[in-house]
Amino acid sequence: MAKAAKREHVWLECKDCGERNYRTEVNVMGGVPKIELKKFCRKERKHTVHKIRRK
Repeated sequence: MAKAAKREHVWLECKDCGERNYRTEVNVMGGVPKIELKKFCRKERKHTVHKIRRK
């Protein structure tokens, strides 16, 4: 039987306004990756860079 992957729920936070808009899972086996994605921010009403934040 295979082991369950070590995954953790994290939030993607807008770098401009600081609002946490998206929730996703990341693999934390080798440490938390530093991810920056361009996603849509509802508060800014445009695509901005979002960074991982833990709750």
